[in-house]
Amino acid sequence: MVKYNPSFRGRKDGNFLNILLVAPGTDNLQRKVRVVPFPQASLPLLAALTPSHHEVKIIDERLENIDFDGKWDLVGITVMTATAYRAYYIADEFRKRGTKVALGGIHPTALPDEAIQHADSVVIGEAEGLWEELLGDLEEGKLKKFYRHDCPPPLAGLPCSRLDLLDKRYLLRHVFQTTRGCPHNCGFCSVSTFMGRRYRHRPVEEVIEEIGHYPNARILGFLDDNIVGNPHYSRELFQALIPLRKKWASQGTLKLAENEELLKLAAKSGCIALFVGLESVNEDNLKKMHKNFNQVDKYKKLIDRFHEYGIMVIGSFVFGFDEDDYSIFDRTLNFLESANLDFAQFSILTPLPGTEVFKQLTEEERIFSYDWRKYDFAHVVYHPLRMTPQELQDGYNYISRQFYSLPRIGKRTIRNWRYAHYFLPASIYYHWVCRHPKSLPEEAASAPLSLKDKKQSPVV
Repeated sequence: MVKYNPSFRGRKDGNFLNILLVAPGTDNLQRKVRVVPFPQASLPLLAALTPSHHEVKIIDERLENIDFDGKWDLVGITVMTATAYRAYYIADEFRKRGTKVALGGIHPTALPDEAIQHADSVVIGEAEGLWEELLGDLEEGKLKKFYRHDCPPPLAGLPCSRLDLLDKRYLLRHVFQTTRGCPHNCGFCSVSTFMGRRYRHRPVEEVIEEIGHYPNARILGFLDDNIVGNPHYSRELFQALIPLRKKWASQGTLKLAENEELLKLAAKSGCIALFVGLESVNEDNLKKMHKNFNQVDKYKKLIDRFHEYGIMVIGSFVFGFDEDDYSIFDRTLNFLESANLDFAQFSILTPLPGTEVFKQLTEEERIFSYDWRKYDFAHVVYHPLRMTPQELQDGYNYISRQFYSLPRIGKRTIRNWRYAHYFLPASIYYHWVCRHPKSLPEEAASAPLSLKDKKQSPVV
């Protein structure tokens, strides 16, 4: 296995390759949308890692169609579980035409033996070093089936992502990454499986240099899983951002609000919003998912502290844990109102392959659908413990519509008037999404009972 070498840029005398990088949609009949919240960070980085004598094009299928008859030497597809079905279809279509296909991302990393049935090569884990090796092998006609690291690659020396290749129809187009990995290993999350349980950091000077390539960017997005996981690094980064006078948003934890100095520095550096995994207003759920560092009784106080510094809080909530019954939806909605939460992302507990939840629910025979198209965090694919699947699905649709109703959006927009030009378009986007309620997968019709009833019923 070739060791990771950030200076490796391919053979300058190598053959020219025409490469297509694809972020697939979720189905082959989907309607294109006018805007998408933000791009996937992996494809612009892959383009930057590609030797300069090759030609690269990026397509986000949510925004544009794929030309299957185009003359491509290699198609690289990044795959999440919800897009796996569509990704496999795209891969199969290109392979029918004699085009080589490489699959990578979280889903192929979890299920490489499934993915290789639709590809010539599968990149397992992070792509740095492996992508360059794969391209070299392709030039020499020696593609391997699997490419994997012995350990996660370092983040120093990465090239600047090719954001110039992205479609311009993103609400947040200028996205960067400063850290990878997470030590918390939450039971429903695939981050630690894919990127490891140790924080790794890009040198701050390299992050600032990359941002400097986009002087006209008004707002930046840091697609980190926890930008404040290492306070020492965060302090250095925030101080370096201050002279740039940019606005930015990222993902972190409420613990930032417990560090007054770091919170003040984040605000001064331009932070206007932080995505926070609150997950549940039920403390028992948090303990079972190894997220007991979240304390529900502190949520409101810490959210208020973010607001004191002009930082909006985007709270993530997951429904369907074993301690949840139907009352969880109104309890959560009441909390959202009392805490003046600015944004919320609602998800149905989804057993992603490779996670602890997937292993548990598989062993308990609670999963009734393995249709990856339904693994989009908006469909129920398993038996909840204290609800029927239909109750969980209905509750998810209910709280989504309520929180993103126009009166509530108006109220929050007035509260966040300083950032209304960012806040309102994003809110209207989610209002539009919530107008189309999700329905249960067909497989649920034959198994609509709760797990408790399932165990007691002889007919199931």
